[in-house]
Amino acid sequence: MTVPTGKPAGARTIEAAIDRTGWSGLRPGDDLVRSYRASGVWRDEGPLADLEKWRAKTPEATAVISHRYATDPLHLTYQEFGDYVERFAGALRALGVGPGDAVAVQLPNWWQVSALLLACARVKAVFAPVMMTIGARELERVLRRLDAAVCVSVDRWNGTNHAEPVAEMAPRLPRLRHRVVLTEGDAPEGAVHFGRHFQLTAWEKEREALPEEDAEDPDRVAVVLFTSGTTGEPKGALHTFNTLYAGASPVVSAEELGRQDRFFTTQALTHMFGVMYNVMIPLLAGGTSVLLDTWKPETALEIVTETGITVLGGAPPYLGALVDATRVSGKPPALRMVLCGSTTIPGQLVAEVREVWDVPLRSFWGMTEVPGHAWTRSDDPPLWALHSDGRPGSGIELDFRSDTGAAPTLEQPARLFVRGGGVCLATIGRDSGLLQVTSHLDGGWYDTGDLAVPDGRGGLRLTGRIADRIGGSFMIPARDVEAELLTHPDVTDVALVGYPDGQGGELACAVVVPGKSVPTLAALREYLSARGMTRWYQPSRLELMTELPRNETGKIRRNLLRTRVREGLRTSGAAAV
Repeated sequence: MTVPTGKPAGARTIEAAIDRTGWSGLRPGDDLVRSYRASGVWRDEGPLADLEKWRAKTPEATAVISHRYATDPLHLTYQEFGDYVERFAGALRALGVGPGDAVAVQLPNWWQVSALLLACARVKAVFAPVMMTIGARELERVLRRLDAAVCVSVDRWNGTNHAEPVAEMAPRLPRLRHRVVLTEGDAPEGAVHFGRHFQLTAWEKEREALPEEDAEDPDRVAVVLFTSGTTGEPKGALHTFNTLYAGASPVVSAEELGRQDRFFTTQALTHMFGVMYNVMIPLLAGGTSVLLDTWKPETALEIVTETGITVLGGAPPYLGALVDATRVSGKPPALRMVLCGSTTIPGQLVAEVREVWDVPLRSFWGMTEVPGHAWTRSDDPPLWALHSDGRPGSGIELDFRSDTGAAPTLEQPARLFVRGGGVCLATIGRDSGLLQVTSHLDGGWYDTGDLAVPDGRGGLRLTGRIADRIGGSFMIPARDVEAELLTHPDVTDVALVGYPDGQGGELACAVVVPGKSVPTLAALREYLSARGMTRWYQPSRLELMTELPRNETGKIRRNLLRTRVREGLRTSGAAAV
C-alpha cells in the first residue's frame, strides 16, 4: 500500500484515500503494482477484457449454462452474456450507481449473479455478494458497514422471504437508495422489479445512462466478500480484480484450462470458491460455467455427466454424495480435475474418487481473504490429497511459524502465514469497522489463523484451526453466537466449541452453565432464530456443566472443552442434550 513516506506532492496515501472515499478508495502502492505486474502476478486489465476477448473470438461459444429448479436450463453464449452485462450496467447507472458505490447481492446460484459482478465492474462499483444462508440480522450489519447503495435480493427462496426483511431494515440504512427484488410476480412496494428494470427495459434507454467504456482499473477495490468470523467479528475482505487474478491465473496456466473446459462447483456462487471457479477462472480460460441452484445429488450428477463437466469442485459431503450417486447410476462422468477443500478430507473419499471416477482427488487450501490458493497437482502422487493440501501458485508464498522455534511437526504444527499478490488488499471489521491493510501487517505476512506443516513437496498440510474456529466450508463466528446466548435468561455462562461432523467439517456444540431453569437445545436455537441469527451459525449440540474450566487469567480453556466434547466425556455435572 502507499503510505506517507515523503514522496512528491500529489502522491496518493492510504489516509488521503480513506478521507475522500472511505474503504473503497484504498489502492496498492505504485511500487507494489510495478513489482507484481513485472512478475506477471498482476496485469493491467481486468475481467471485462477477458469477456470482450471471447465475445470477439468465440461469440457463439457457451459462456453460462444455468440450471434453475423446475425450469429448462438456460444457455447463454459469450455474445449474449456480454450483452446482458452491458444491459445490467446500464440499469445500475440508471439507479445512480457509480464508482465506489457498493452493490450487495443476495441471490441463489443464478446466472444474474455473474452478470451483476461484471456489470459492477463496468460502472466501477463494488460487488458485495452475500450468502443465501445469511440471516436478516447479519445482512443488516453487512449493508451498514458497506454503506450499500443497492441491495439485490430474491423475493422468496427455500420457504424464506428475503425481500421483507430488507424492506423492514431499509429505514435504518440511510445510504441504501434502492431495494431490487428478483421475482416472478410484482415487486414489493417501494422496490425495483429486477426483471423489468434490468432485463426487459429497452436497450437504447439503458445505453443512454451508460458512459463510454474507459480503461479498466484492476487495482481498485472491486469485490468485498465477508467471512463468517473466526474468533469473533466477521471481516470484509477487500479485493481488487488483480488479487483475484493472482488466484485464478496460476490454476488456468498450470492445469492448461481452456475453451474446452466446463466448470461446476457445489459451492455458492456468492462464496469465494464460487466466484473463483464459476466466474473468474472460466472467464479467464474462455470456458463454460455451469450453475445449479438447488442441490440434489442425482440432479447434480446428471448435469455433471450430460453437460460434460471437466472441472468439478466442492466440499466433502457434496462430493461424497456425487460418488454415491455414481455408484447407483453406473455412469461415471468424464472428469479431468476434481477439487476438494476442508479442514480434513476423509481418506475414504480420496480413495473413492479415484476408484469410481478414475481421477485423483485434488485437495486445496484457500480463504476468503486469500484467493491465491494452494492445490495438489497432476504431477503429485495419486493419493497425495491424503497427505497435503497442495502447493501455492505464484500468487502467494507460505511461512510456517512455530512458537517453539523448532521445525513444525504434526504434533506441534506451525501457524500459517501467507503473503503475495493473491492476498486481499485489506480487511474491514463488519461491526467495529477496524480496517487492516494487509501489506502494512508484519511486512505483508497475513496470519491465516490455521495450523499447518510443510508437506515435503513445497506445499502445506493443514492440521487444524487456531483458537475457537469452528466449521467446514464456512466458519462459525463463535464469539458472536456466545454473546447472543448470554442474553438468554437460562444461560449463565457459555462457550462454543467444535466437534467433527463425520464429513470432514465441524459442527458447533454449546457448553452451557444454566441459570435457574435448564435450557434445551431446541429452545436455544429458537431463541437465536427469533433474534435473526443465521441458522448454520447455531449450535447443533448442547452440553451442560456446573462451571466452565478457566485458566489463571480467567480465560476459558477451550482446548479442554473441545477434547471433552469430542471424546464424549461427561464431567463436572455435564449432561448431553
